[in-house]
Amino acid sequence: MKKNVGGIDRVLRIVVGLILMALAATGHIGSWGWLGALVLATGIFSFCGAYTLLGLNTCPIKPEEKVS
Repeated sequence: MKKNVGGIDRVLRIVVGLILMALAATGHIGSWGWLGALVLATGIFSFCGAYTLLGLNTCPIKPEEKVS
């Protein structure tokens, strides 16, 4: 798996995932809130399958190393 989630996108996914799971655990939202686990996982592993299908990448581009 090549990383395709980076920076602010990654932090937001982790925060939103935790919030959704907490709301589901406390009964404030329905069981669909447990989808926050998927959002959390995409943030932790820096990989989103939907991004791959759509050709998106929010990771910063690494400069190519020069070989002497």
